[in-house]
Amino acid sequence: MLAPGGEIEAESPLAEFSLSSLRAWPAFVDELERESGVSIDFRRSGAVEVAYDDAEAAVLHSKAERQAGIGIRSEPTTHLGQAARFYPDDALVDPRTVTAALLEACRRRGVVLAEHEAVLAVSPDGKSVETAEGRYEDAGVLIAAGAWSSGLLRGAPRTMPVRGHLISWVRKPGELGPILRHGHTYLLQRRSGVLIAGASTEQVGFDRAIDEAAVEEIRANAARLWPALGHDAPVERWNGFRPAIEGDGPVIGRLSGDGASGDSVWGAFGHYRNGILMAPETASRILSMLDAADSVRSTRQ
Repeated sequence: MLAPGGEIEAESPLAEFSLSSLRAWPAFVDELERESGVSIDFRRSGAVEVAYDDAEAAVLHSKAERQAGIGIRSEPTTHLGQAARFYPDDALVDPRTVTAALLEACRRRGVVLAEHEAVLAVSPDGKSVETAEGRYEDAGVLIAAGAWSSGLLRGAPRTMPVRGHLISWVRKPGELGPILRHGHTYLLQRRSGVLIAGASTEQVGFDRAIDEAAVEEIRANAARLWPALGHDAPVERWNGFRPAIEGDGPVIGRLSGDGASGDSVWGAFGHYRNGILMAPETASRILSMLDAADSVRSTRQ
């Protein structure tokens, strides 16, 4: 989801970052589709956040008043006769199509990709990377490995995996309009018709096991939010690891792990629940920082 309406409640640097990145998404998609020739499933769908009782409706109203002050638009609406707020600027994108487009764009620009090759460590000076297959050397390195990032450079800000389960059904395309959400439960539909519900929040390390209790809780919450699901069993269930981080995140910029030297080790990780939302602005900021570093080096020379 690209949905700051459900994530941000007050003014902060992270709020500014998220909203700037949301505004960048349409142009980012257009450029990436031109570069890659791959169609990206992106839609400014809006989102409806539902209240199940008067107390929750009051909380939604209060949150909306705070959000209005930082530019997050919303308006009162109803969902199945229940009070709700509609966020017209929230959007959705399929990260699988984004990844496919990015890979193809990189290949067309001559980027060499070494896939399915585990990275073991980054040298402190950023001049080499050790993998399961050998050593790569270059002028620098950008660590963007999600929840695994801190394990690649000793002394880097610590990342922690937070597991989240998701489930999906195959429905008629266009059946669900805006994103639906209540609390930590959300429903969205891909262009293909795949309907996705999420998500749990679990502190279990990198355990990939499917928790059937978590799956059932998401299914029940999703059916309450959209009764058309009834008691249908999901056709797919999976989990992933959000990259939480100690302290304020995300980490974007030069790193200084134990023994790190120079300006050749960079990081872009720790976005927790909003990595996809923040992707365009993260890329833009890293590029600006690298350009500034190159300018400084050129001046010194």
